[in-house]
Amino acid sequence: MQVNPSFRLVYVPGVTPGKWVRVWSERLPDVPLDLLAVPFGDAERTLREGGADAGLVRLPVDKDVLSAIPLYTETTVVVFPKDHWLAAAEEVPLADLAEEVVFHPLDDSLGFTAETLPGRPAIARPDSTEDAIELVAANVGVLLVPQSLARLHHRRDLTYRPVVEAPQSQVALSWPQERTTDLVEEFIGIVRGRTVNSSRGRGAGQAAPEDRPGKAAAPRKPQQQKSGGQKSGAQKAGGQKTGAQKAGGQRAGGPKGAKAGGAKAGGRGAAARRGRPKR
Repeated sequence: MQVNPSFRLVYVPGVTPGKWVRVWSERLPDVPLDLLAVPFGDAERTLREGGADAGLVRLPVDKDVLSAIPLYTETTVVVFPKDHWLAAAEEVPLADLAEEVVFHPLDDSLGFTAETLPGRPAIARPDSTEDAIELVAANVGVLLVPQSLARLHHRRDLTYRPVVEAPQSQVALSWPQERTTDLVEEFIGIVRGRTVNSSRGRGAGQAAPEDRPGKAAAPRKPQQQKSGGQKSGAQKAGGQKTGAQKAGGQRAGGPKGAKAGGAKAGGRGAAARRGRPKR
């Protein structure tokens, strides 16, 4: 394992790295993880200039310089005041925004252009998503953003609905291709859900097949012999039963034999009586 003083992770608004940071602190307690929050447009530059080892960014990025692993795709929503007519719908078709003023902030993360932005454009582009949210609260127009940004800039007087067929934002783990360090590999394993016993993780190594509980629980030959012995005992018991039956047959034959013998003896007595001289 390459020894670094720390691991620097940059992330953009709307992304919550907390669950991965917790796993990191459990697996690598000796390597501090430093978080660096930057605006949407600064993440790629920070990685290029070596300001971070890796980043949770929004695609696209320059694939000639940065590697990227897509993690998830966000739902796009439209943000508007709570008393707006759009609040009556559970989800909003993109075509329903045709007559609405739709803000296009300079830090737009959905990839809209002046030609592809739905609805009517505002007089000027807001400097940031946060500024656009303020304008929406003033009931000047509506805003299309990834759902995480709508939650990040939540206000009690605003709400949002999913938008059907709108462009979506994809979040990815990215890092400079020329600096794929061991610590970067460790973080890749964490975001991909590898366990601590993964062959690629720290402390890799899985139990051999013969050491797994399933194998240990399998029946062994002595148990099979014991089972066979029990069967033989049953057969022996059956033999005893047969012997008992045989003995019973002898008992049953005893009276029969005695009766036959008695008859035979009686016959001899009758013959003797017949042979005796009359007195």
